[in-house]
Amino acid sequence: MTEKRQTQEAIPLHPLRLWDAPTRLFHWALPVLLAALWYTGQDLTTLGWHMQLGYALLTLVLFRIAWGFFGSRSARFPAFVTGPGTVARYVGDLARGRMHRSFGHNPLGGWSVLLMLGLLLVQAVTGLFADDEIFTQGPLATLVSGDTRAWLTGIHHANFNLILAVVTVHVVAVVLHRVLKGDDLVRPMITGRKPMPADRGVEEVHFVGMGRALVLLALCAALVWGGISLAP
Repeated sequence: MTEKRQTQEAIPLHPLRLWDAPTRLFHWALPVLLAALWYTGQDLTTLGWHMQLGYALLTLVLFRIAWGFFGSRSARFPAFVTGPGTVARYVGDLARGRMHRSFGHNPLGGWSVLLMLGLLLVQAVTGLFADDEIFTQGPLATLVSGDTRAWLTGIHHANFNLILAVVTVHVVAVVLHRVLKGDDLVRPMITGRKPMPADRGVEEVHFVGMGRALVLLALCAALVWGGISLAP
């Protein structure tokens, strides 16, 4: 084991471009936004801020979905969403102690991204219909019946616990990658570059210009603002 580790450390590592700025900004804005949403959702006096932050969350989630189709190669869904067979083989390798150093998302991590985006979308959309029956209603609450509002409000509260569970699993996975595989996943999400062995033949990612990201973000913000403005 020691000789193997020494051999791996002897292989020169080259920092290659991996995560573009929009992907990194989304990644780090998300935990800040979730923390603010949790805090403002605890008190009736801050529910107004909670709703505004919810609109921001919906805008960011819609942007990340759009960026998954029109962003840089590493941010696009086809680059990291694999079939069930690939995921099963990856999980099997993990169970047998075979560790793989991935350039981007590994097969399991790719599906966790989709899971998180789905949960965030559910959280933001159900918040538009939520009703605390005391002080605050979502902007679209009057479009559905009272029973439907109650049902969506229940989902809104329960779904946040699922989001916290997925975030916890993500943090644990990042720590295990660092401890067991020596693979630092945090620094590349800060710098945008990931050191990779020269013998892997991995090509760095060509980043899409920020202009496209700003246009997509503006379109998503306009979609959210328009939907809320047209609400009765």
